[in-house]
Amino acid sequence: MSDFPELITHYIGGEQVPSAGGQTFGVLDPATNTEYTRAAAGQAADVDRAVRAAAAAFRDSGWADMRNRARAGVLNRIADGIEARGEQIARWESFDTGLPISQVKQQAKRAAENFRFFADLIVVQTEEAYRVADVQLNYVVRKPKGVAGLITPWNTPFMLESWKLAPALASGCTVVLKPAEWSPLSVSLLPEIFTEAGVPAGVFNIVHGIGEQAGDALVRHPDVPVLSFTGETTTGQVIMRNAADGLKGLSMELGGKSPNIIFADADLDAALDSAIFGVFSLNGERCTAGSRVLVHRSIYADFVRQLGERAARFKVGPPADESTELGALIHPEHFDKVIGHVAKAEAEGARLVTGGKRPDHLPDGNFLEPTVFADVTPEHTLFREEVFGPVVAVTPFDDEAEAVRLANDTKYGLAAYVWTNDLKRGLRVANQVEAGMLWLNSHNIRDLRTPFGGIKASGVGHEGGTRSIDFYTDQRIVHAWIAEGGLPRFGGTQ
Repeated sequence: MSDFPELITHYIGGEQVPSAGGQTFGVLDPATNTEYTRAAAGQAADVDRAVRAAAAAFRDSGWADMRNRARAGVLNRIADGIEARGEQIARWESFDTGLPISQVKQQAKRAAENFRFFADLIVVQTEEAYRVADVQLNYVVRKPKGVAGLITPWNTPFMLESWKLAPALASGCTVVLKPAEWSPLSVSLLPEIFTEAGVPAGVFNIVHGIGEQAGDALVRHPDVPVLSFTGETTTGQVIMRNAADGLKGLSMELGGKSPNIIFADADLDAALDSAIFGVFSLNGERCTAGSRVLVHRSIYADFVRQLGERAARFKVGPPADESTELGALIHPEHFDKVIGHVAKAEAEGARLVTGGKRPDHLPDGNFLEPTVFADVTPEHTLFREEVFGPVVAVTPFDDEAEAVRLANDTKYGLAAYVWTNDLKRGLRVANQVEAGMLWLNSHNIRDLRTPFGGIKASGVGHEGGTRSIDFYTDQRIVHAWIAEGGLPRFGGTQ
């Protein structure tokens, strides 16, 4: 497309720059798997340059010391810039990721809201004080931690970049962002937006590149005290090991294999809609996907039939088509991984209800029919491993205890969903399911004030609301003795 950049460059110290060594990599269009542009491939030298620019801006630009109201004004102007470019952001992101254009439009709106939310939050941010009678006053001072390293995933990249950028900048940190190499296009719109909003040079920096090169250099850099990462669990484990020597602050949202528990007394039409949304929206490439649907045996056969029928009617098509409901998976490497899960599920004896192959009318690109497997047991790989695509595993259960046992029979613990009209049972199950986030009779409707994150192998720490501000700031306590005399004495004679 004519308005795409011929080379996606780094953004360091307020300037668009290539890699110091000239390295680049190709970026593919998921609908055709043809290379449509190239991006600068950052190396350790590029990361070091970006960190030095961010550190200088933290020290000298005034951003860290700016009054919260003034910093909030900048964040709101960023949101204005995102909203003004909403159509372009959606078009670029859909082309770059293969996500349906109708769904991506909502992501641009969410990105703007992230900046507005944290602009509001820092204006009303309080610092605690503790008075001990009339003799001592103890109070907390918040200070931004410094240069924040942000490593973001390839699914819904623009929105997820904003999810990290907004609180880091609101807190007064400067940032180095390493976007995912499979979807670097839409983030290239941010430098212009940030400049127009009045962000000082060096406060915001982007280094593109391969995770094992640019990402690893950012993780290991001694002048980056805090890292926020969203991605797969195995990469999170590597980051934890490589950040250990620096005792860096870490916040990581990792993989998931989230259960969607449907009891016989649930609103079954709503539960069916939720199950479909939870695993097929955004091409199934979502961290909180309800990819294990656990259904009470008394309604199991009918539910599986309806789920299969609905999935078979999905419109799989070009991402730019407004009527497309499921577009192209992000990359041929990922497509092969998802197809491999489908083949393995069939080989292990799971029952294929619908899908499982490329649509006949789409011979090129990374397209896959919505895929439903039934009679999946804990012994099947599909029950345990994250697919991150439009593939759902359906499993029956006989009673509440078995539903909870099946839900918890995974190393992951990111999200969970429970459908029942028995409120006591719903709350009881919610308290027993091992997940960082659970929705009762709902699907993934987010309140930005609440904590976001997983437990077990699904993450370390939480972000969202005040927890994001806590993560990007140090809280320092000052103990002030305000009485005349009276301090206890030690040793010697009185």
